[in-house]
Amino acid sequence: QVQVVESGGGLVQPGGSLRLSCAASGSFFSLYTMGWYRQAPGKQRELVATITTDSITTYADSVKGRFTISRDNAKKTIYLQMNSLKPEYTAVYYCNARTPIYDSWGQGTQVTVSS
Repeated sequence: QVQVVESGGGLVQPGGSLRLSCAASGSFFSLYTMGWYRQAPGKQRELVATITTDSITTYADSVKGRFTISRDNAKKTIYLQMNSLKPEYTAVYYCNARTPIYDSWGQGTQVTVSS
């Protein structure tokens, strides 16, 4: 089973970029589908992007063309490269690791897009 910890959040101006990282501990990281989710104040948590064990990616429509999810199995880490950031992307971003029988969440990292 893996545990995950996010990092890389912060304050960025509209149009700027950030890269989030999610480091995993535990075994068999390569067998987990990994994902990024976000939760804005007063809203439900929503999917941002996922990457499967075969590195197949999916994205929310709102971030397609702006965000890129990737994974490095040797480092047990996934990344979320976020470009052309908008104020509406302000949220706590959470990392998720899952298999059909296991689901793990990190504590989240705050991303604030503001001038």
